[in-house]
Amino acid sequence: MTNGFSIFKDKAQLELIRKLAAAKGVIIITDSDGAGFKIRSFLGGALPKDSVKHVYIPDVFGKEHRKDAPSKEGKLGVEGISKEILLKSFERAGVIFNEQSEPTRHITKVDLYEDGLTGGKNSHELRSNLLLKLDLPVRLSANALIDVLNTMISFEEYKLAVLELKT
Repeated sequence: MTNGFSIFKDKAQLELIRKLAAAKGVIIITDSDGAGFKIRSFLGGALPKDSVKHVYIPDVFGKEHRKDAPSKEGKLGVEGISKEILLKSFERAGVIFNEQSEPTRHITKVDLYEDGLTGGKNSHELRSNLLLKLDLPVRLSANALIDVLNTMISFEEYKLAVLELKT
């Protein structure tokens, strides 16, 4: 979500992460190389400590499938680590996944379309107004907006915000 080192200059992205941290808390998981620790340190200092969980992956040496050569330090990044190791890393950090007893309704692309936020004549303007209303960066794509909305607000809160925009 940080786009690597761009987080150091992208104030809108950092502000979004701060909002997510305030709303639900965030988990910081980075590669175990020097670059990953710089990003972790930066975020750890920029966010309230009580809203951050740090998950550390072990040093696993090798080459990721999508790359032609190993990284500079020869370690796998988060995306190259096995699911089993990732789950164990989350467990060690005290991150527990609970199944909800009652499923919640997620916001989808269809919802955005039906509410006029995508695919319509004024959809860009309406989506921008929603982002401003929710105090989110106006440059969020529709896909990123879905992820952020599903993290920050309920389906009902989303529908209310859209209704308020249209009245």
